[in-house]
Amino acid sequence: MEIYDIIFYLFAAITLLSAFFVVTSRNIVHAAFYLLFTFFGVTGIYVLLGADFVAIVQLIVYVGGILILLIFGVMITNKITQVDIKTGTVHTLPAAIGVGLFTGIVGAVILNTEWRIVDSPMPVATLSTLGEMLLTEYVLIFELLGILLLVALIGAASMARK
Repeated sequence: MEIYDIIFYLFAAITLLSAFFVVTSRNIVHAAFYLLFTFFGVTGIYVLLGADFVAIVQLIVYVGGILILLIFGVMITNKITQVDIKTGTVHTLPAAIGVGLFTGIVGAVILNTEWRIVDSPMPVATLSTLGEMLLTEYVLIFELLGILLLVALIGAASMARK
């Protein structure tokens, strides 16, 4: 086992364990902090895969934006920090079925060597190649996405004004 494998399994364990605690935590503040560790674990996996742009976007958007807003929103409101999240046993059976299916699929992939793609090189999209592709081949899609985000921003501002 190489050091790369050890680091990958470390990030995977951090991600899975903290995601488990997000789901099972009864305090919303603790769940938000466990979500922080989940996002950091996913970012570490992206870095290991060589997807530097996706890793930076994960840090900026999720950790820097959404999670901090969630934590501040919870902390600013006075009485919500003492509210317990209601997690009943209603969703236990669907969750068990989902975990069983996921375990079966992962087991089938591990046991069946024909499904593994080990020898094929993974295309590495660095930031410079991604920027070059966005401004040459995919410039129309890039501009349309910018217009879509502008329309969404205007719509959110008009809804917040009311």
